[in-house]
Amino acid sequence: MLAKWSVDRLIASFTLAATLALCPAMAQGPPPFYKGKQITIVVGTSAGGGYDTYARLVARHMPKHIPGSPNVIVSNMPGAGSNIAANYIYYAAPKDGTYVGALQGNAVVEPLFGSTPIKHDPSKFEYLGSANNDVYICAVRSDAGVASFADVLTNEVIAGASSQSSTADFSTLLDNVLGAKFKVVVGYAGSREISLAMDKGEVQAVCGVAWPSYKVTNPGWFNNGIVKVIVQLHTKGYPELNAAGIPLAVDFARTPEERAIMELFFGQTTFGRPYVVTPDVPKDRVMILRKAFTETLRDADLVAEAKRLTLDVDQVSGDDLQALVAKMYLAPPELIAKTKQAIVRKN
Repeated sequence: MLAKWSVDRLIASFTLAATLALCPAMAQGPPPFYKGKQITIVVGTSAGGGYDTYARLVARHMPKHIPGSPNVIVSNMPGAGSNIAANYIYYAAPKDGTYVGALQGNAVVEPLFGSTPIKHDPSKFEYLGSANNDVYICAVRSDAGVASFADVLTNEVIAGASSQSSTADFSTLLDNVLGAKFKVVVGYAGSREISLAMDKGEVQAVCGVAWPSYKVTNPGWFNNGIVKVIVQLHTKGYPELNAAGIPLAVDFARTPEERAIMELFFGQTTFGRPYVVTPDVPKDRVMILRKAFTETLRDADLVAEAKRLTLDVDQVSGDDLQALVAKMYLAPPELIAKTKQAIVRKN
């Protein structure tokens, strides 16, 4: 009996030792998918601009929030309002979650309101989130002869704009829907050139520019009262502007239809800098990237760097952005048609 007990005890000891030896390996499991991988953020604009700056900021801080800590790099693919980059992400890029598109917000709604034929379907992208929630505004020179947006409903104001851009679309929509008197002068290369024209008095106003970035690029204007914001082109507004009593354009709607048109069109400003992956990426990796994107934009080091760079970080979560895009694409066809018509200039 004693010999048998000793043998049984010896066997049990060896079994226990073998089990303990295997436990660490069993607990570790396979390495994370992204370990040793590289993620490429494809920016739909040229290097050096705002979208590129945000993407490189995200790329610097995102690796530590992804299991496996992959290398994250940025590649630029400008053209067609980010639709070249969007088409590449949708069709040509690897479908494994190693390519992310950083697009302009208008690329998301091109099939709804635009006139450029595209092959991909923005409504089917998987959205990781947006780096900020843009609030677009109209700003006028203080010597333009108007004290408020209500005055623009009866007095003509010359607004500078770029062809086929938000600066043209938003001012045109206010004219067509609310009866504003913006005389839209197109032909400027971009917002910087419009700003220079305002400085020289060539034009008196600009609409469809994002307040978080515009106040940074033109600080003397607003601090010194040279230019003032008269209306917000957004459904909720920017806290700073709300506190200053700057009204929302939607509150000037005279009918439910006018309000619905503006709310649908202004919806795109919520995703100022959307990040997407192709719909073919495995769902578990989409979830990993969404979580990492949210954590990255909340990262204390990123927030501190953004502050030094005077970049506004007001993220929109992937879930919220996905729901908003779906809602916009499910809008009644007649409302979409009227909204599209509202941004067609009549002069």
